[in-house]
Amino acid sequence: MHRRRFLSLGAAAVGTAALAACSGPSAPTSGGGSMGDMERIAYGSDPSQFAELTRPSGASRGVVVVIHGGFWRAQYDLSLGRPLAASLAEEGWTAWNLEYRRVGNGGGWPQTPDDVSAGIDKLAEVDGLNLSRVVTLGHSAGGHLAVWAAGRQRLQPWTDAKVPVTAAVSQAGVLDLAGAASLGAGAVEAFLGRPVDQVPDADPTGQVPLDVPVRCVHGRDDSTVPISQSEAYVAAATDAGADATLTPVDGDHFVVIDPRSEAWATTVRLLADL
Repeated sequence: MHRRRFLSLGAAAVGTAALAACSGPSAPTSGGGSMGDMERIAYGSDPSQFAELTRPSGASRGVVVVIHGGFWRAQYDLSLGRPLAASLAEEGWTAWNLEYRRVGNGGGWPQTPDDVSAGIDKLAEVDGLNLSRVVTLGHSAGGHLAVWAAGRQRLQPWTDAKVPVTAAVSQAGVLDLAGAASLGAGAVEAFLGRPVDQVPDADPTGQVPLDVPVRCVHGRDDSTVPISQSEAYVAAATDAGADATLTPVDGDHFVVIDPRSEAWATTVRLLADL
């Protein structure tokens, strides 16, 4: 648990070097393979186009797509989502811990959302899954991608998405890109490659209302992605008639991805209610 906590703390801007040293890029894969109770499955040919599938021991409640954060940058990888995937499987969910190309290894806009969409659609080819409930769960920049993916079928060129997302949970998500220009030392513009107003399809706040529920969980003391990001999104979504809620929790940016925390227990309850 000490190592897991270190990885979480490494996602702060001040911990870039420490995380890079401790948790380098994941190894390439060319197909499926098992790692204990976790199955590694590629959805493309790039080394970052794969996911880790963890099934529960009994009947599954549904699939949760875990999308890690790190301001869309390549030095952060899906190891951040592994503790959450393990916890979700213990709670009866099938966890799909998704890796994707990030800024610095071929990602950015639109490559990163292309990967997220393709990674979700890969679920249609995995045997034994019930896809009637597919929830995206993302932290920080992953929260952005989780909520974006919930409405991707309305956007070109993703209108032919095979696996619809039935709900999204954002953990301290970057959901209002227009209000996030100062976050992460210019991370939003680095991700988009241009000003936010030139890429309207990238901004979750600009896509409201979605047709599926969105649940936001955010630490009151978050100084990395302030809770105003979730507040702005939920206000815009509910004003537009969408089903969106914000659940503030005690703690900072990383408490929501600590499986030992009350914030994570709250998230698990929200998933059960969905």
